[in-house]
Amino acid sequence: MTRHYTSSTWLRPADGPDCVLRLDVVVSPCPGLRVSVPARLRYHRADPYAVHLDCHADLDEPITWLFGRELLAEGLRGRAGIGDVTVRRSESDPELLAIALNTPGHTAVLHTPAAPVRDFLLLSQLLVPPGTEHEHLDTGALLRHLLEDRPRPE
Repeated sequence: MTRHYTSSTWLRPADGPDCVLRLDVVVSPCPGLRVSVPARLRYHRADPYAVHLDCHADLDEPITWLFGRELLAEGLRGRAGIGDVTVRRSESDPELLAIALNTPGHTAVLHTPAAPVRDFLLLSQLLVPPGTEHEHLDTGALLRHLLEDRPRPE
């Protein structure tokens, strides 16, 4: 069986995420049918514990999943996650990463080459080494945001 994946493209926009990886992921909505979907992984130092996965990245409003950077790292090494997002090596091809996205009653499993995802993760870890994420959080801004959204007593 032949698989076709376009090459990954690294981006470093001036006023956006600190690193971005464009991917074509393959989704199998039913047995025997494979659909290529443009996607991207994003990492922001301002949100140091998380990665963003944008599916249908070619649309004006992509579908975005937010999950832990450590979950992605663990999934590259083995099976990781319970609940909405799980990450593991593909059972059919160890060079592929399988990311399962779960909603009530539906699951989509995205397959993509593991090597560029590993490189993306390593770049994010160079920007914010594991264990130093707390040093990059703007807790003052977070607290201000929480207090602005809080109902005021009468």
